[in-house]
Amino acid sequence: MAFVVAVASQKGGAGKSTVAANLATALLAEGVPVALLDTDPQGTLSRWHQERPEDAPALDFDAPAGWRVSQMVEKRRKAPGFLILDTPPHADADARRAIRSADLVLIPLQPSMPDVWAIDATLSVAADEKRPVALLLNRVPSQGRLRDEVRAHLRKRDLPVLSATLGNRTAFAAAFGRGLGAVEDAPRGLAAQEARALAAALRREAAP
Repeated sequence: MAFVVAVASQKGGAGKSTVAANLATALLAEGVPVALLDTDPQGTLSRWHQERPEDAPALDFDAPAGWRVSQMVEKRRKAPGFLILDTPPHADADARRAIRSADLVLIPLQPSMPDVWAIDATLSVAADEKRPVALLLNRVPSQGRLRDEVRAHLRKRDLPVLSATLGNRTAFAAAFGRGLGAVEDAPRGLAAQEARALAAALRREAAP
């Protein structure tokens, strides 16, 4: 059975699509079966997939909408590995369907207090649907104490924060624009290392 991860945030600019793409490609590079669904009407992940080079590793991809989200998740759940959903940035019916279908809701946020305040809407939907969550600090600056301060604030609220983080690196944006993940575009770079650490963290979450 696939482990279903809904990458969700009600705040625009949290980096959902970049996180979903890099998680999927990092898992794929490790030989883990992965399916990736774009349920966001903005279609950012779909455009990324269109840009994938012909010689890139094949990725099981689809872009369902409405009632097809739940139907496709249940169909794909029967396969092994991971099923990753990029969700809409608002608490609409499609976002709720995706979260309801998930084994884990992965919430990316930048290390800033406005982003911390904004996660409450996503946490509320996950709680309504009785889905476990994990928080991922994304676009983390290379210097300063902000990451540690935000992490400490989240842990004071007893929120589960992944030890893995994704840095504020141009390598992520460059790879995304070419339809690739960091592990595919620059496998020895720091961005690729961070993507692998994220994949490892999610594999631990999925372990029985």
